Amino acid sequence: MTIVSCFQSFPNIAWWASVMKADHVILDKAEHFQKMSYRNRYRISGANNPVLLTVPLVSGRNQRTAMKDVRIFNDSAWQTQHWRTLVSVYNRTPYFGHYADSLKPLFETEFDLLVDFNRMSIHWVRQQLGGRFTTEETDVFVKEYPAEIDDNRNLDEGNDPMLFPKYYQVFEDRIGFVPNLSILDLLFSEGPGAKRLLNS
Repeated sequence: MTIVSCFQSFPNIAWWASVMKADHVILDKAEHFQKMSYRNRYRISGANNPVLLTVPLVSGRNQRTAMKDVRIFNDSAWQTQHWRTLVSVYNRTPYFGHYADSLKPLFETEFDLLVDFNRMSIHWVRQQLGGRFTTEETDVFVKEYPAEIDDNRNLDEGNDPMLFPKYYQVFEDRIGFVPNLSILDLLFSEGPGAKRLLNS
C-alpha cells in the first residue's frame, strides 16, 4: 500500500498509525505550508495541560510558499527550549533514557529548512519503531492522487479518546488521558510496545 502524506514535526500517533500500515510513503514537500497545522509544531504532555512545541519560522506562520521553501528562524534558541521541555516532562517516563542519546543530536543540529528538521524527526521515529516502509519526496504538487494511493495529507487530527488504546501517560493522574499526542509521548511511555499499540 502507498500513502501520500505531509511533512510534520514528530508526527502525532494518528499519523504514525496510518503510515505504519504502508509499504511506501510519499512525503509531499510541494504543498503550500498550512498555518495552524502540525507542519511546524508537535503536542506533548504537560503537568497542567498539553504543551505545543513550535518550530519558529522566518516570516512567521503567514507563509505563502511551498513546504520545501519554508525556512526556520534560528535566531531564537528554540531547539534548546524544546529539548529542555522534553527532559522536564519525560525524564521520569519508563523509556526516555533509552531514547535520549540518539534523539538529542536532532536538537543540537541547526536546520535551515523546516522539511529538513521534519525529515530527520520522521526518519528517527521510523528507526525506533522498526518501520519497514520506504519513502520518497515529491517536488511537484499533485492535488488528487489515483484511488489506489491513500491521501492522508489532510488526515483528521483524530482526538477522540475512543479511537486510541490507552497507555501510561506521565500526567494522566492530573489531566486525564490525552489522545493523539506526538509519537514521542507514546515512545517514551511504552518503548518497544509502541509498535504493537499503533497496529491495534
